[in-house]
Amino acid sequence: MSESGHSQPGMYGQGRRRRRRRGDRDVGAPGQNLSGPSRDREYQPRERRDGSEDPPGPLIQKTPIILAKPPGERAKPSQNTPVSGAPVLEKPIMLMKARDDGGKPGTPPEAAAQPTGPGPSKMEREGQRPTQPVYQIQNRGMGASATSSAVDPMVGQSKLLPPEKMKHSIKLVDDQMNWCDSAMEYLRDQTDMLVVGVIGLQGSGKSTIMSLLSANTPEEDQRGYVFRAQTQEIKERGGNQSTGIDFFITQERVIFLDTQPMLSPSILDHLINNDRKLPPEYNLPHTYVEMQSLQIAAFLFTVCHVVIVVQDWFTDLNLYRFLQTAEMLKPSTPSASHDSTGSSGNDDGAEYYPHIVFLQNKARRDDFCPRNLNNMHMVVDKLMAHSHLKYKGTLSMLDCNIFPGLGQDYLTTEVNMFLLPMQENDGEDNLTKAGTGTYPLFSLLPGYKGHPAFPTMVSKLRSQILAMPRCQLSHTILTEKNWFHYAARIWDGVKKSSALSEYSRLLC
Repeated sequence: MSESGHSQPGMYGQGRRRRRRRGDRDVGAPGQNLSGPSRDREYQPRERRDGSEDPPGPLIQKTPIILAKPPGERAKPSQNTPVSGAPVLEKPIMLMKARDDGGKPGTPPEAAAQPTGPGPSKMEREGQRPTQPVYQIQNRGMGASATSSAVDPMVGQSKLLPPEKMKHSIKLVDDQMNWCDSAMEYLRDQTDMLVVGVIGLQGSGKSTIMSLLSANTPEEDQRGYVFRAQTQEIKERGGNQSTGIDFFITQERVIFLDTQPMLSPSILDHLINNDRKLPPEYNLPHTYVEMQSLQIAAFLFTVCHVVIVVQDWFTDLNLYRFLQTAEMLKPSTPSASHDSTGSSGNDDGAEYYPHIVFLQNKARRDDFCPRNLNNMHMVVDKLMAHSHLKYKGTLSMLDCNIFPGLGQDYLTTEVNMFLLPMQENDGEDNLTKAGTGTYPLFSLLPGYKGHPAFPTMVSKLRSQILAMPRCQLSHTILTEKNWFHYAARIWDGVKKSSALSEYSRLLC
């Protein structure tokens, strides 16, 4: 340089003074940089990791496909960004790979990072889960500890299945008059139910009738009935089969309650001969037996929609006195506000009273005579005239087409009475009765009975019982499980009732 600070001409040569263009390059040996430390060096294609070379041409900026990545991946630098539109088709192919491909060697960074991101992995987990309605139905009533991630879909489907079908009856109240909790597992949280109870004297056929109304047919063997009937041995020694209260519920959600015989002489004989200790409030065995019967009857009048009174002959006046006494000792049960007028059968509406049906079992052919039938209805109406029980207006034999020649106005005072004939198998008896007479055809024809066959009568009775109105049993609507707890409280209250204790003192 000169003293003035200007460069001396010719020091670096004339070729270095002018600015070279990109195309003006000195030719030299391959790989030799003739331009010194400059950015305009010879371009050499680099080999990619997958073995291919970059396409010829200048490098461009990141393609718009980068914008399609999730937000968490946009800030990460990518070394192997495709420079043309051809490799773009590899992106969806990489996304379809399994999630464990991200940890394998040789996988591109995009393929290893995308399956572990929050977006695609969450979608894959959501796709593998069961449908959401299964979890919503499954989690009902399971508590806060049940989570959708720890629920088996098969368990959720099993919750939708109906409860186990009962094959035989179980104890609701045992022979010691203690409440049993074994019936709880067969009950559900639904309100569409019908409770039917039965009371009657010993040997009147209560268990047989309840079995035919619930789950059995007359053609079946009585040893397979859900409520065990009296065996021939028990009949011969005058014993009773049922003790306490038996429970059975059908798939149609009808609860049947079979009870021990009212005022049973066999129970009294058992108390006397076995020297059982009586409760301190009862001094005599017959008083204890009568109080047991009143407790059961008052309990059924409180927790049942329909109570069937079975008798095998017409009629026992002591049975009607017993019903009126049980009605008097029944616990007070307020009915619903909308059911207080009209459905309770009285004017005050402060008490709940069930429908009561008088079932004349083992009826003879003369009992089906229209004149005798009218007289029986008149007698029952006179005996129950002062009762608040719903003993009329909800069951009719004239509506069953049993008496096709009688009009609807034939029975002026029709009560809830139904007649069942003797149960007999006469299918083969007619063939044995056929002799070698002149007219064998007439001997094969069935004789006049005055009523339809026994299975037909049972079917008509069952349809009439199931069609009974289902009014509320308490001030609130009860489900099956709530009814069970409500019945347990009623039974405990009946056993400790002061009215029953006072009545027992009067008997002594």
